[in-house]
Amino acid sequence: MKKISSRSLFITKTVFPLFWFGILAIVLATAIFSKAYEKAPMSLLIPIFMAFFGYFMLKELVWDLVDEVFDCGDYLLVKNRGQEERVALSNIMNVSATIMVNPPRITLRLVNPGRFGPEIAFSPARPLTLNPFAKNAVAEDLISRVYRARTSRAG
Repeated sequence: MKKISSRSLFITKTVFPLFWFGILAIVLATAIFSKAYEKAPMSLLIPIFMAFFGYFMLKELVWDLVDEVFDCGDYLLVKNRGQEERVALSNIMNVSATIMVNPPRITLRLVNPGRFGPEIAFSPARPLTLNPFAKNAVAEDLISRVYRARTSRAG
């Protein structure tokens, strides 16, 4: 069993949002208590806008990622919020990977939806590379193994 998801997901899913919204709350509180908003109303609007922007970006790109994914050979063990599910490679319809997105993500579309729905998204472990356009090795490996699992099941 090999962990293929990122080890820094706790920082991405929990620490960064606390930092982001904490800084915005401090800026907003400072603008309110110093009454800076009377002379510059943008001192209220900008942090509020940034909070909404941050919330929607985190909701779309980070908070839907599962906590851990382990490669167990012919299936993946997926863990999220204390629940876990075994996903057979033959039950994966499609593997898609993003590039130039932080955090990087791999999305698995399932033939038969499981406990976590019809799609499972996770942030893969990433090697140190200077090429931002390099293909993700985890995604490439999953794509070929899923193809082999689905074609051997069909034949």
